[in-house]
Amino acid sequence: MADTVQSTEVMLRQAGREFLLDLYAVLRNLKLYPLENQQVQRSLDELDATAKRLLGLEQELEVLIAGEFIFVNSTRLRLDLDNFASFSHILTTLRQVGVGVIRADEGVERREWQILLSLLLSFAARELAPNKVYELQQKLVQAGVTHVEVEPPVETDEQLASEEKAKEVAKRTYERTVAVTKEVVNSIRMGRSASVKKVKRAVQGIVDQVLKNEVSLIGLTTIRDYDEYTFTHSVNVTIFALSIGKRLGLTKLQLYDLGMAALFHDVGKSRVPLEVLNKDGALSDDEWRMMQAHPWLGVLTLFGLRGYGEIPYRSMIVAFEHHMKIDLTGYPKTIRPRTLSVFSKIVSVADAFDAATTRRSYQTLPLQPAEVLRELWTNPRRGQDPVLVKAFINLTGIYPVGTCVILDTYELGIVNSANPDITHLARPVVRIVATADGARVDSGEFVDLAETNPDGSFKRSIIKVTDPDKYGINPSDYFV
Repeated sequence: MADTVQSTEVMLRQAGREFLLDLYAVLRNLKLYPLENQQVQRSLDELDATAKRLLGLEQELEVLIAGEFIFVNSTRLRLDLDNFASFSHILTTLRQVGVGVIRADEGVERREWQILLSLLLSFAARELAPNKVYELQQKLVQAGVTHVEVEPPVETDEQLASEEKAKEVAKRTYERTVAVTKEVVNSIRMGRSASVKKVKRAVQGIVDQVLKNEVSLIGLTTIRDYDEYTFTHSVNVTIFALSIGKRLGLTKLQLYDLGMAALFHDVGKSRVPLEVLNKDGALSDDEWRMMQAHPWLGVLTLFGLRGYGEIPYRSMIVAFEHHMKIDLTGYPKTIRPRTLSVFSKIVSVADAFDAATTRRSYQTLPLQPAEVLRELWTNPRRGQDPVLVKAFINLTGIYPVGTCVILDTYELGIVNSANPDITHLARPVVRIVATADGARVDSGEFVDLAETNPDGSFKRSIIKVTDPDKYGINPSDYFV
């Protein structure tokens, strides 16, 4: 299997290099000759043929610019003396327009490459402007180009300096991952092949955000979309699992593996009938047996995914084990003793927390986040690893993000983040959403409940946790 993956990598690198050389040839010829010129038309034919070969290998084509490097389908292409000029020309042209990613799917036509490259040259010749890439996106849509898209460069650390910008990047990462998860689950449900590459890219984006911008990303887990539960749940579990993994000191590569396992933990549910998944009320014995089958159905699904050689076996183990309790009394039932994977135990904690705090067809009254944490910590029948629950509490604080609280000032607040000082787990950072007299505040101030008065007493303290629905408050509104 390793030889097959290596051989695919070599083919991909070779085809990617050919594609970029053909791309350069079209750009050069379009600059020198009119569109009708035979040389222009021949170079477009060659570009179209090379793109089709790449799409035949991977079912997708992505050119990504990162610093001075060019990646084709996540494979970095080496710069040699014989291709240095052509690669540099492509880099310069894309930067002049503000393009960081070109992405095409299997339906792309020769005409669409012609329109894209003609527009790129036209935009590159104009003066520098911040929104050229967005104007290019509009022009492509207007020209009927539906199988090729362009995006601005992936944000650098310097660009993330602004808090609002950071929130926007986190939101885009979250939405993109939900969309990819939805596409994969629906493809599996309909018997079509699903793109593992897209999932890998989505997980890499989530890992990067957890490492750089964890607070904004965890805030988005408050999105409790009833209709999209299947997909948002998988993404929320991934975010929580990665945040726990970060606290445990996992390396970036280990976090990638954990993220893949977390995002795929419930993939077996794609083989459970929708009427069972979405049923109101209690399941019958037969329906419960179908639901309990989803862990091993998840293993079978992961084996069947296109490109499964790139899926870590940890993903299959987590799909199988995530409903087993630490004493092995969960499901599937085990025939002989086994040691649960640490990834399975991490995902199990994240899964239990998000599931209990979300409204679903059979759970119309979800528990408040603080209640769920207390239950996971104190109730041994939950079967969670106490060390990992403790790590999760250190991550979220005793009052998790999105918890609605009443303060001793009679103000109403939404927990925005855990206190960075772990000695104050019971004193989170809170956004005030209603004043003492009950007036709603749309963009209230942030208060650190660890702040003290000159006499050493705390300025504000939490009296109790309350249900935000009583006050017509949706916590996720304060994070998106």
